[in-house]
Amino acid sequence: MNLKQLEVFLAVAETGSFSRGAEAAFITQSTVSQHIAALESELGVKLLDRTGRGALLTEGGKLLLEHARRVVAGTRVIEQAMRRFRGLEEAELRVGGSNIPGDHMIPEMLPIFLSLHPGIRLTLLQGDSREILDKVAREEVEIGIIGSRFDEAGFAFTPLGRDEIRLIAGSSHPLAGTGAISLDALVRQEFIMREPGSGTARSVAQALAGAGVAPAALTVRASLGSNEAVKHAVASGLGLSFLSEISVRKELARGELVEIPVDGLKVSRTFYLVQREGRQLSPAARAFADLMAEKYRP
Repeated sequence: MNLKQLEVFLAVAETGSFSRGAEAAFITQSTVSQHIAALESELGVKLLDRTGRGALLTEGGKLLLEHARRVVAGTRVIEQAMRRFRGLEEAELRVGGSNIPGDHMIPEMLPIFLSLHPGIRLTLLQGDSREILDKVAREEVEIGIIGSRFDEAGFAFTPLGRDEIRLIAGSSHPLAGTGAISLDALVRQEFIMREPGSGTARSVAQALAGAGVAPAALTVRASLGSNEAVKHAVASGLGLSFLSEISVRKELARGELVEIPVDGLKVSRTFYLVQREGRQLSPAARAFADLMAEKYRP
């Protein structure tokens, strides 16, 4: 049984004639007879009786007519949906974002993206960079924007832009306003850090190691799962933290947090758009990726 046979059967059943059914299906009457015969052979049921009044449905034919209408109508809905999908008229896009992209970069782009493509409904799932990579792997999201590149097979990483990571203190911290500090002074401080799976934590650990400071040498009072939680802890005086410049701009401008330069230490990282390697993006995901690349091109 195939879709063409069902369409031909419907044409004959609804016109009541093999000849008129052939005209409606744009095929010859002999081809119509072949399709009907193949259907009857496949189902083991006579579907149509040829009479002086035309082609009349048997009881089995009436039952098939009911189901065939639903099947053929469903295929037309599929065709319409795929046309809308190709034209970005109606689509659902699932995107993953680690903390900084999810809290800042993606929301900043949403008004532009949705104004260009009002038929797309975007769902944003958040987590640390490792969690977002796992969501891409499990295809829970089609693409992810993360703050670290992982050396793992099966993924394609596209650089989006760079982010500076600053050493931040609360305005009442003893080091606030004292100027730059040395690496030796740095290791004598207490810290609030991001969880190990975050892109920020990976970048800080790599930069410290490159400057000759073992990350384990820092006194970490707490590891928290979001930049907002870290900012609140730092502002309350619990310790210093390395935070993305993007995430603390407002607090620095208001004087709630202050930056403390560190001699001999520079921490920066690149954001990446990640997708499954070898997988073609949907039109909605392609449009979103292109817009992010245009905005945050390195």
